[in-house]
Amino acid sequence: MDYSILVPFLPRRVEQVLPFAALVEWTGAARLWQGQSLLMEPFQTFSGAAGAGFRVPTGLGVTLMPLRHPFEAAHKVKTLAMATGKEVVAGFGPGAKTFQQSLLGAPYRSQLTAVREYLTVVRGLLSGEPVDFDGEYYTCHAGMGPAMSAPVRLGLGVLRPGMARLAGEVADVAVTWLTPAAYLDGVVHPAMREGARDAGRAVPRTTAMVPVALERPDRDVSDFVLASNSAHMQAPHYIDMLGKAGIEFADLDQRAAARRMADSGAFLFGNIDQIVKGLDEYRAVGVDEIVLNLTGVCRLYGVNAAMDDLKQILAAVGVDRRETGE
Repeated sequence: MDYSILVPFLPRRVEQVLPFAALVEWTGAARLWQGQSLLMEPFQTFSGAAGAGFRVPTGLGVTLMPLRHPFEAAHKVKTLAMATGKEVVAGFGPGAKTFQQSLLGAPYRSQLTAVREYLTVVRGLLSGEPVDFDGEYYTCHAGMGPAMSAPVRLGLGVLRPGMARLAGEVADVAVTWLTPAAYLDGVVHPAMREGARDAGRAVPRTTAMVPVALERPDRDVSDFVLASNSAHMQAPHYIDMLGKAGIEFADLDQRAAARRMADSGAFLFGNIDQIVKGLDEYRAVGVDEIVLNLTGVCRLYGVNAAMDDLKQILAAVGVDRRETGE
């Protein structure tokens, strides 16, 4: 299983990202990830880091479809792969229905159809061949032309069984967020296998974004959960997913709800041995890549504290040094 790093804040300058890019460059961490940012666009941020000398594998987990036509998405992905010279995992997702409404005038009538069309167009364009596609939501009659670049893997943000089945059909990577290991094993992975079987293709990789914080004497787990995921805990699609995972907190106050999130394994908190044990549970259920998400630590204690936790966790899982020749 690979371990990767999420930039734990929304960058305002490229140089803020460089220490985390350096951590990927100099350790055994596999990839540097960002989610969607409405400050600095992640594609440009990663390209800027490459221009500063840190050409590392990158992941977008996930960029939101309503922000750009799939032609522009494919163009940005290809540009990033060419700028870094390293593999890119380009994850896409439709975003919340309220976000779709605010940009498109109405939510996608069918989330799954919109996502299928989007990835179909992006994959076709990245192949270098002309695309001739008319869908319900997206149309493309164009091509980008062939160009040499590092590999690109197409990812899909996955929370629930329907999107997991679709990922099995059309994606290279399923990117999950706040999903406990048991939920991946019991719900997400079976649906992915079903979709892959129906499409006659290999089961995609799973990348799990895992929020984590090391326990210290002055730290309360509820503070970290809320600092990292309070917005997710109020979003209908996350509430539904967490309910399917057996995590119900509608009758609890915020801090009790946060503690339930940690007790359920959706947020990893504890000493280093407990953290490693929690990460091993993801390995045991077949996760291919864990992205260490220290957002809560960063928001409460700053970048240096997040970096300290990251270094300790990377050392504990044995990827604090990059092997010679990598």
